[in-house]
Amino acid sequence: MTTQAHPTTAVEIVLPGPVSPQGLLVTHRQLPAPEPHQALIRVEATGVSFAEQQMRRAKYYDQPPFPFVPGYDLVGTVIEVGGETDRTLVGTRVAALTKTGGWSSHIILDAADLVAVPAALDPAEAETFVVNGITAWQMLHRIARVQPGQTILVHGANGGVGSTLVQLAVAADIRVIGTASARHAAAVEALGADPVDYRGDVARQVRALAPHGVDAVFDHVGGPGIIDSFRLLAPNGTLVSYGTASTKNEQGNSRLPVLALFARLAWWNMLPNKRNAHFYNLWAGKRRLAGFRNKLAEDLGSVFALAAGGVLRAQIAARIPLSEAADALELAESGTVTGKVVIVPDPKS
Repeated sequence: MTTQAHPTTAVEIVLPGPVSPQGLLVTHRQLPAPEPHQALIRVEATGVSFAEQQMRRAKYYDQPPFPFVPGYDLVGTVIEVGGETDRTLVGTRVAALTKTGGWSSHIILDAADLVAVPAALDPAEAETFVVNGITAWQMLHRIARVQPGQTILVHGANGGVGSTLVQLAVAADIRVIGTASARHAAAVEALGADPVDYRGDVARQVRALAPHGVDAVFDHVGGPGIIDSFRLLAPNGTLVSYGTASTKNEQGNSRLPVLALFARLAWWNMLPNKRNAHFYNLWAGKRRLAGFRNKLAEDLGSVFALAAGGVLRAQIAARIPLSEAADALELAESGTVTGKVVIVPDPKS
């Protein structure tokens, strides 16, 4: 038995294959009633992450076969639950990681995967902290374990993950050096980081700011530049790699750059150099589902608490209606924005 009897038609954005952003399709699908442990959610905000930019090129490491609905995360309100789910969940604003499926007006998810959103955050604000917040928090505090007073280098400090990572570090009394284009230098500095122009000699600029090296580097770029990231580490420092953005436009097997990166990181960890190299995978612990869910809820809860308390500021590049998701993807890929492009419901939907 559920709390709502009438059927729900979802508007979904479908990625039909390796197409340009304008090749996205707007479709409609009638959703079934939620299963006993599921919840039906009216999506109030989803976003464009780097994952979708890779997926449209068929370059994301473990993306599903085409066609599918993109959307790595979302924020919405529960409007219906299955018969074995707590009915008090109806009307609650929640966040969820989805990897795919978020670019929808409505979605059905397992209730155990939902995390409550503080009332102080509007949906778009909260959305900027879901995958970005979990990723940044876990890399900073669970992987690198950076301590107050230490110094880190954040590549892409104006991006979704980067801008969140900068703020989390500053809140923890960690000094931040952040790379970005010159046009974003002021925005990076406003977040609390020392800006470095990524189009120049990054290694030289960073060494001028941190002559003895940095305690951690967070690198989503990969490619040849990962070598400089590792060399910039101080003794006992940690490199956290979490992407291969530099290869997104390359042709060929999408897994090869990732596998090459894994091999390089493994080799560095075998050397007697007292420096560490890790690849961060948000989904790595999902085989132990209960522990995975608990850790996500704990970490996202910590990020939401800081955001609700005003310690973190949502970096919203734009709010674009769901039916214009193609424009949202184009804007995110343009490299001209600071923060996250958020997809919101169409007016009167």
